[in-house]
Amino acid sequence: MHKPRTFLDKFFLVIKGLCMGAANKVPGVSGGIVAFVGGFYEEFIYSLQKINLKAFKLLVNGRFKSFYRYVNGQFLSLLIFGMLVSYFSVSKLLDYFLEQKELFVWASFFGMILGSIYYIAKDFDHWNKKTVPMGLAGLIIGISISFLSPARENDNLLFIFFCGMISVSGMTLPGLSGSFILILLGNYVLLLVDSVNALYDTFGEVLRGDFSFTQNTERLNILKILAVFATGSAVGLVTISHILSYVLKHYKHITTAVIIGFITGSLGVVWPWKRTMYKMDQAGQMVMDSNGKGIIVNYERYLPNFSEVETWWALLFVILGIGVLLALDWYGKNGAQKK
Repeated sequence: MHKPRTFLDKFFLVIKGLCMGAANKVPGVSGGIVAFVGGFYEEFIYSLQKINLKAFKLLVNGRFKSFYRYVNGQFLSLLIFGMLVSYFSVSKLLDYFLEQKELFVWASFFGMILGSIYYIAKDFDHWNKKTVPMGLAGLIIGISISFLSPARENDNLLFIFFCGMISVSGMTLPGLSGSFILILLGNYVLLLVDSVNALYDTFGEVLRGDFSFTQNTERLNILKILAVFATGSAVGLVTISHILSYVLKHYKHITTAVIIGFITGSLGVVWPWKRTMYKMDQAGQMVMDSNGKGIIVNYERYLPNFSEVETWWALLFVILGIGVLLALDWYGKNGAQKK
């Protein structure tokens, strides 16, 4: 049985969902880190793990209250509600700042991830001959992913389903960015920009009583792609959570070591000082998506120029990002003392 949640607990759970959803939208940032640092990672994994055959039988037999309690429904529904809201609010705000103040956004996230490494590692006193090699393995994998070249866009429905399964791992595996994985798979724009915008536009039209989208073949195709992607994400979320719940139960220290190494290796993805590389056509012109934005294919990293004022502002944002995590750590300790 899970202890009753106060209104404030429920409110902050929605906020945590908002943060997870926003983090998943940004290439290089993992929603799993939010869960880990927020102190609800294990509850999240174990709750998802409860979506199994027993839960399905309860649902089929019409025992909805039992199903809701069994899968920790209040926790999951509030968290997922926050994630969904973020895709139409916080993530759009992030898109704006990434376009206008890209360096400062990356600097903030870089600081937050630095802070999260400290947050996770500070109480980990289990470095030994098993955990050290696994931590190094996580570090190497994280660094390697940072420098992979992206594939071409592919709208094959089986591949879209696979993208859903793989990209959702960013929610369950701290340090692995689902949106960055989609860039590597070539489908970031299709699945996290075009599809989400198509759904947003469709909702707007339906609310106005306009159903003309049913005659729009291109819109219907994108909505079909989004539905397959969402299905793949749901399947991936449940499948990976079952694996992770077993791993966390039997190999908790080794898993934590891998996570620390992986998050450290992923710092290369969110390195603030980088130039965005866009897709170009044969004539050397930038290829645009349906919203008139350039299609990102990779990043070119460089060292900061300390003679520029902007560099010092970016460093301030790195410090602010670290400060956010230190504040969470302080709040966690004080909260624990009050309880």
